[in-house]
Amino acid sequence: MVKKTLCFVLTLVMLTAFILPQGIVSAAGTYNYAEALQKAIYFYECQQAGPLPEWNRVEWRGDATMNDEVLGGWYDAGDHVKFNLPMAYSAAMLGWALYEYGDDIEASGQRLHLERNLAFALDYLVACDRGDSVVYQIGDGAGDHKWWGSAEVIEKEMERPFFVGKGSAVVGQMAAALAVGSIVLKNDTYLRYAKKYFELADATRSDSTYTAANGFYSSHSGFWDELLWASTWLYLATGDQSYLDKAESYIPKLNRQNQTTDIEYQWAHCWDDCHYGAIILLARATGKEEYHKFAQMHLDWWTPQGYNGKSVTYTPGGLAHLDTWGPLRYATTAAFLAFVYADSINDSALKQKYYNFAKSQVDYALGSNPDKRSYVIGFGNNPPERPHHRTAHGTWLDKRDIPDKHRHVLYGALVGGPGRSDNYKDDIEDYIQNEVATDYNAGFVGTLCRLTAEYGGTPQANFPPPEKRDDEFFVEAGINQAGEHYTEIKALLNNRSSWPARLIKDLSYNYYMDLTEVFEAGYTVDDITVKVGYCESGMDVNISPITHLYDNIYYINIAYVDGTNICPIGQEQYSAELQFRISAPQGTKFWDPTNDYSYQGLTKEVTKTKYMPVFDGSTRIFGEVPGGLEPTPTPTPTPTPTPAQYKVGDISGDGLINSTDYTMLKRHVIKFSIITDPIKLKAADLNGDGNVNSSDVTLMNRYLLRVIDKFPVE
Repeated sequence: MVKKTLCFVLTLVMLTAFILPQGIVSAAGTYNYAEALQKAIYFYECQQAGPLPEWNRVEWRGDATMNDEVLGGWYDAGDHVKFNLPMAYSAAMLGWALYEYGDDIEASGQRLHLERNLAFALDYLVACDRGDSVVYQIGDGAGDHKWWGSAEVIEKEMERPFFVGKGSAVVGQMAAALAVGSIVLKNDTYLRYAKKYFELADATRSDSTYTAANGFYSSHSGFWDELLWASTWLYLATGDQSYLDKAESYIPKLNRQNQTTDIEYQWAHCWDDCHYGAIILLARATGKEEYHKFAQMHLDWWTPQGYNGKSVTYTPGGLAHLDTWGPLRYATTAAFLAFVYADSINDSALKQKYYNFAKSQVDYALGSNPDKRSYVIGFGNNPPERPHHRTAHGTWLDKRDIPDKHRHVLYGALVGGPGRSDNYKDDIEDYIQNEVATDYNAGFVGTLCRLTAEYGGTPQANFPPPEKRDDEFFVEAGINQAGEHYTEIKALLNNRSSWPARLIKDLSYNYYMDLTEVFEAGYTVDDITVKVGYCESGMDVNISPITHLYDNIYYINIAYVDGTNICPIGQEQYSAELQFRISAPQGTKFWDPTNDYSYQGLTKEVTKTKYMPVFDGSTRIFGEVPGGLEPTPTPTPTPTPTPAQYKVGDISGDGLINSTDYTMLKRHVIKFSIITDPIKLKAADLNGDGNVNSSDVTLMNRYLLRVIDKFPVE
């Protein structure tokens, strides 16, 4: 009885909050909306696939899935599949946010970030063109979801198929995204492809070739809503009456509400059904009463008062809870539509009702809920820390429970949200409540643009803050066996990389020893032998001769033939075991390992040791060396230079222009690995201005995405 009474009281309070006198407006911003916007946009940089742009701010992300049929785009959620239907929808919604409020968020400094992230996705959609079809998906949903690891190393675990078709829903959604993008980014290429994709989708009028996403992003609503959505945006982009005529011709074909003559209004604008937003745009563009009536039916249904006595279900704490999957996604997207419509009408009572509804849903997500917690990662009070997101988790074992905490903060991601009683558990295993996705943030970003425009706020300074890093590459070692004339070491070279997860071809480590007792016994270094007792399959090594460092200190270098086989993708791959024996002549008793630098702290139990340093080529990346002295690599004679030819873009000189050249170019620009070879510098100057800078990186990215087919200098 107490619970029922409490629910009744909360409902009355909630209704009172929505039924306000005309002319009343919200007095002040409840949260720092500019910071929330900053982080919600940043989430899309966490989702970027392919070669990352130089402006990507995520320190734990790197170039990934570089062998995809089409480079770029966004990974959908906590997985690594590129589903074009929700991706294009998300891009369209980010574009719509800029269309409505782009000028208003200029002062917050977030417009540029939003524009960049939108263009990143749109360039991918353009590159998916295959003439009379498109690449509409890369990656297999079922296979991808069976593995838990980081995007940067997934290609060591599985192949990534691609799927081509011309389904009207997905192609229409791509057209819509490019159409709105052409407006807000003033890009004629986007408009050209928007028209092309729309013509293809409209001519096809079928989803029969859109099959690979079944069970993940099936088009339940059909394709008419996407055709309506795309043609509406094309009308707004061009002013061409034929697109408006097309849009209005689709409306009779839309789904109806429960066998009535009403257009379906009791759901939400989302990746699967865009007719809600499209009709609101038409209401504003045409002023027709029928469109305004639909907009008000739909938005009224989302408010507690409802429409004709029916409304979406509300939680006791005030969340409009449409569905178990992603209720915050639906509520905040409905809020965005409510803001847009309220801003376009003059009826003060309706304006206030829709405004109050919209702000209440955003504020619920940011902390105005019974738990007083934020549902946006990295923002506000007690935000989620354990999203169902592979790369942010950063495991090396293909396990969700190791490590027991995420290694990275997935700033700005809106989680699925609580149940219908406001219940929520922050659990990586809960792929419903703790799911994150590009479409979850899409409408949410729009609401934050609107509230930032009204209330301002202060983005977090020096964002994102640097993360405290774990050791990524290191050796674990122990004493496997010991005798009077030998020591046998068991060593495991670990790759637990996550900043970002990565592979190193030239990976090695050193074992240092003090041979004083050898020389005092009258023996030489040539009397000491090193033999391998066990080498893990597929992890072949080359062990160097015993090499002098200084005084009586010597070392061996244990180099992997292909260090990329040691990769953070599972139990068998993340480390490489080697057992090696260092021996004096049999029958002698002078051998004493206790003075050896690398023997320090070793026991029968295998543990991490800093005294067996790890190297990427000649660069030490973990551990310490005796006396602080690095091994000196043997100098390679410099051949006499001969005149060389070069091909623009082929920086590596292998005759191809691909991701290798992009990586070399980007590393040069960010001063990570400077190109000094004058021939390579000429090949890298893609616009012929005499400099190699971020402009060349952008050109290379667009070339690889097939947006351009040659460089300006050519």
